[in-house]
Amino acid sequence: MSDTKHSLPVTTPGSPGEAGEGSGPANTGAKWPLPEEAFWSEQTDPHGVLPDPEQSGEKDDGKQEKAEPEPAPEPQKRKRDPFLDNVKFLLIVTVIIGHSLVPTFNSHSSRALYIFIYMFHMPLFTLVSGYLSRNFWNSNAKTNKLVDTFVVPYVIVELGYAALRFGLGQKWSLTIIDPAWINWYLLALLFWRLSTPVWKRMKFPIPVAIAIYLFAGFSQISGDFSMDRFFGLMPFFVIGLCMQPEHFERLDRLWIKIAGGVTLVCAAAVAIFIAPKAPLKPFYYKHSYQDMDLSWWMGLGVRTGLLVCAMAMCLAVLALVPRSETWFTDLGTRTLYCYVLHGVPVLIAKEMGWLSFPWLYGPLGVLAISSSALALAIVLSLPETRTIFKWVLEPRLTWLYRRPSGS
Repeated sequence: MSDTKHSLPVTTPGSPGEAGEGSGPANTGAKWPLPEEAFWSEQTDPHGVLPDPEQSGEKDDGKQEKAEPEPAPEPQKRKRDPFLDNVKFLLIVTVIIGHSLVPTFNSHSSRALYIFIYMFHMPLFTLVSGYLSRNFWNSNAKTNKLVDTFVVPYVIVELGYAALRFGLGQKWSLTIIDPAWINWYLLALLFWRLSTPVWKRMKFPIPVAIAIYLFAGFSQISGDFSMDRFFGLMPFFVIGLCMQPEHFERLDRLWIKIAGGVTLVCAAAVAIFIAPKAPLKPFYYKHSYQDMDLSWWMGLGVRTGLLVCAMAMCLAVLALVPRSETWFTDLGTRTLYCYVLHGVPVLIAKEMGWLSFPWLYGPLGVLAISSSALALAIVLSLPETRTIFKWVLEPRLTWLYRRPSGS
């Protein structure tokens, strides 16, 4: 976080920049995406302290009279890369759409869209999380987040959803080791990030992760501590962990964008074709071959096919998402709030039958649900939402940690 070679002065909206390797702070003409360190800002990192940028000035050669020292320039905030914030917001919208479509599964259009979304949205979320975890252990502030923004919110959200289900007439149920519904991702991401040092020391992390992913299908892994999805989505996290900014930059080519568009159209056509008869278990990336009633060789084939198709769709989406700032870029900085909080209105809507009206069973219903999900994502990603719930999802537990030596 203190490496100033990745610093970038604030530029005008719509003109993202990237500091290349070995470039100085004055380099403003580079391209996206910025390294992970550039995603720091006072608004998004509640623990860090903004380092002072290097101050430049001419050295006195001793031959000229020393000029009065000029006042030090004001510290400049690091420029967030808008690209991945755009990706995260679009993904969180698909998460809400997917959860909202469940009551209308009897509709062919709803089931087709659900399969299309579940093929790639959590794999891509996991891949982006892996990319943003590359330097996670290089900062004390980020390490503290393992407790501040994972463990503490996880426990609070578990209690909250247990109380909500009880209030809606369901039986009281609270099992901290078995994540409630959407809460699994917080726990899986915690363990993925804990495993980061191991992957970074390996010579061939991606093949090892894929092998573990394939062989995990032979075991009926429990959902306790999200271990089933920890293994089921592991390759995507490791792939993201191994990616560099130049890999994203290579996707910003016209022929790749065209290929990406064709890929998504073909994936949509396949989802429409298989929707009436395709089982949903494979798309959750957590079930064993036995649970899916597959032989060992069919299970390996299905998981391999899913991995290939999901990666193709992930790359297609990454190629098509805007690189510059958009109206939803800032919203993409607060997807944690949207992810955790959207379950409350969606669960209430399901229990009250608001998502089961007869007219929702069809293309018009899919459009209505998708539009409502977009509106909900916008509201839950607003700065005001973060202000209200920050004490829950980003508690500042500075009292819990020892100060670094020398401070």
